[in-house]
This record gives sequence, structure tokens and C-alpha cells, in this order.
Amino acid sequence: MRIALNGASGYTGRLAAAELARRGIDAVLVGRDPRRLAAAAAGTGFEVRIADIGDPDALAAAFAGADAVINTAGPFAALGAPVIRAAIAAGAHYVDTTGEQQYVNAVFDDFTKDAANAGVTIVPATADDGGPSDLISRLAGEAVGTVDTLTAALWYRDGTFSRGTLRSLDPRLLFDGALRYEKGNWSTYGEASRTSWRFPGTERPVPVSKAALPPVATVPRHLPLRRMEGMLAGEFNALKNGIPAAVIDAAPEGPDDEQRRQGKWTITVEAVSDGGRNIRGEVEGTDSYGKTAVIAVEAARRLVADGAKSGVLTPAQAFDPESFLGYLAGHGVRWRVVEA
Repeated sequence: MRIALNGASGYTGRLAAAELARRGIDAVLVGRDPRRLAAAAAGTGFEVRIADIGDPDALAAAFAGADAVINTAGPFAALGAPVIRAAIAAGAHYVDTTGEQQYVNAVFDDFTKDAANAGVTIVPATADDGGPSDLISRLAGEAVGTVDTLTAALWYRDGTFSRGTLRSLDPRLLFDGALRYEKGNWSTYGEASRTSWRFPGTERPVPVSKAALPPVATVPRHLPLRRMEGMLAGEFNALKNGIPAAVIDAAPEGPDDEQRRQGKWTITVEAVSDGGRNIRGEVEGTDSYGKTAVIAVEAARRLVADGAKSGVLTPAQAFDPESFLGYLAGHGVRWRVVEA
């Protein structure tokens, strides 16, 4: 098994490279900066290949011989499509770490046919927010029976963001541009259905606002339901007015090891049936960037080792939800499905 890691010299990319090395998975590190890639490869024995997304032939050549590609280089709306095309041209499966809701929809719209024709599987949003939320939504929906509405809420707290995350964040798309799924279509909408949310382990509801969460783009593709929306709590809401580029450029590349360990993330979904039965799915963890590396590497490994239907799939379509969440439990992620 050989995995190509695009964006390997970035903050999340280096964590993914370390995870590949920890698991003993052969990898080739791909990017445009030879010096930074060499630093990312130090001590791993991984091959380094130089390619820029502006050169599709060079990018496909960099992926040649790889069984799968992990893409950690965002913003994905601007940089993701060329990497998917190159993976398809190289005959490699593909996963990425995007959390960009509109981009996830675009991947399904633009690449399903090409991936199927090439016999490869594309799974976007295999990160801390998109992967577990899609998997737990599937389990909550199956537990409730016939789903009428499903709501997902995400809360980051006690952590800091990487420079890449801040650069990828478009407040207009994350908040005002958030999509809601309703009666077979995705569209922007006005106010969220709630202004507060009960997260596990809290004494009182937490304020939330509507947000473009990736599971709203994935869950309706495998779980029949009438309506779904996403909501966000915590520090991200402080970014609604945007951040000046100069401030982002001056920020640290990302949280240090201790800051990563202190950061917490919680995903809660509520699936409500036609008859009013309510099932909650909960996933909690720490170190969102480290867990993203774990999720992306395991997703790519499973595509190669176990296979999946070709085309573009959601995490819950590509992988068994209980098995994948069970694997994450070995990395300190807690999850459960309970009657609300």
C-alpha cells in the first residue's frame, strides 16, 4: 500500500505524514516547496515529489503508483478540484480534509461520473467535523426509523486555529451562505431553527448560530429525510466579521502540542421521526487537528485495503459507521447513540 499526501508540508499535512509514519504506511509526500517537503519527510524515509496544482500533468505524475491520495491543502474551493482530477488521472482513490460545505456538494456534482468511469472512490470531508458527523448521523437516523428532520451542531472550545484554517474560512459562506437541505434540495435560508443547543456535559443550553457544516451536504445522500441543517457554537462564531489578511499572516502556523491537547470538539446530532421520536448521536474528542490526521489516514487505508463502490461517496457510504467510530474510540474519541 502506498499513499500520496498532497499538502504534506502544511500544518495538517505534517500531522498526517507523522500518522502515516506511525502506522508504517508507505507514503510519497507531494507539494511545491522542496525545502518544506524535505523537512516534513525528515526521519520518515518517505519519498518527496515536487508538483504544483497549476501543472496537472506534473501533479498526476506525482501521484503515479499511489493507491490513494490524501489532500490536506486548502482552501479546497480554490485548490481542491485539480488534485481530484490528478488523482483520477493516476487511478488513485482520494480523500480530503475539507470542512467547506459548498465545496463538498460541488465534488459530488462535478466528479461522480469521472470517478466511477475510472474505477476510483472519492470521499471528501474525512476530517474531525465532516467524517464523524456523517457517520454518527447515519447511526442516529437508523435508530430513529423514518427520519423527518435531522439537525447537527458542532462546538469547538479551548483551542486555537491554524493559519491554514483561518485562510480557508470565508465567513460569508460559513454563516450567511449556509445551506439547508429540504425536500430534495439544498438552498440558503434565513434564521436557524434554534438559537441554543444542549451539548453533552453542559448544565444549560449553549448559544448557536446557523453554519455551513459539511454533514448537511453528505447525510441526505444516504439517509432519507425531509430537512437538515447545521449549527455552530464556540470560538468560530467570533470570526463572523472576518479576519484581516495581515493578522492571519502574522499568526502562528498552528497550535503547539499542548494547545492541541487542550482543544475540545463535540458533535451532536438529533434525528426526529415523523412521530416525534428523538434520537441523539454524540461524538466528542480532543486535538481536532491530530484527529483529522488520524481520520484521513484511516479513511485512505480502508479504501485501499477494503475497497468501496467507485464514484463519489460520503464517509458513511464508504465505511461502516460503527467500525470506523470504534476505531476512533481507540484514539480517545467518545461516541454514543441515545434516546433523547
